[in-house]
Amino acid sequence: MFVPSILQHRSCRLSCSLFVPDTFGVLCWNVYKQNTKHPGFQPFLQRLTKEQQIDFLLFQEANFREDQHFILPDFSFDAAANLEIRGEFYGVLSASRVESKSAQAYLSEGRESLIGPHKSLLLSTYHFEDGGTLLILNIHAINFRENKHYYRELERFLELIKDHEGPMIIAGDFNSWNKRRLRRLHEVREALGLTSVPFEQIDKVKSFMGNHLDFIFYRGVELMNFSLHKYHKVSDHHPLVAEFRKIG
Repeated sequence: MFVPSILQHRSCRLSCSLFVPDTFGVLCWNVYKQNTKHPGFQPFLQRLTKEQQIDFLLFQEANFREDQHFILPDFSFDAAANLEIRGEFYGVLSASRVESKSAQAYLSEGRESLIGPHKSLLLSTYHFEDGGTLLILNIHAINFRENKHYYRELERFLELIKDHEGPMIIAGDFNSWNKRRLRRLHEVREALGLTSVPFEQIDKVKSFMGNHLDFIFYRGVELMNFSLHKYHKVSDHHPLVAEFRKIG
């Protein structure tokens, strides 16, 4: 249960694009395991992806199976499981209209408690038509452990991606629910040269004691627009959307 029989999952349909468009949208959302169970999830997502240009869907606490295509036909997905219950897997899932060129799943070194599950993260890359590479890290950070465990996991993903020189998106539920966690998160962000999409300008970002939990960080691309969508009744987190443009 707490150590999935299959860590990394993938489903790619033939309709996937080969290249990231020069202008692309990213949605980040902790879906609270409701993406295959809540009757309103698929209609909400279909409507949202028609209203806005969204090319990447980065879910945390997603539900998926090895033999299961993504719920939207023009998206493929890669996923990293941290939990398995009766043949169903849960973890982070990165769906895209663009075929991933590589994807690597990781489990956190620490567990959520002494006997609880690890957390998962997924590192994937996608190509622009000019040969450049976009790196995306989808993360659900460790929650119910001491700050020192949290810091250790931040250092780990810093080590995983520090050598990438091109455009980068890091997004997810960072469980940054106290000031020390939040400060260390932004120190790591600055070390990577990343900018935070300013969702603090919008009300209703998922927070605890005034500390935001969900973020989209970026570098090597230009932020064009951003929004939050709260009328869904699916999860206690709200989907964050950011639109970017390739530089150069």
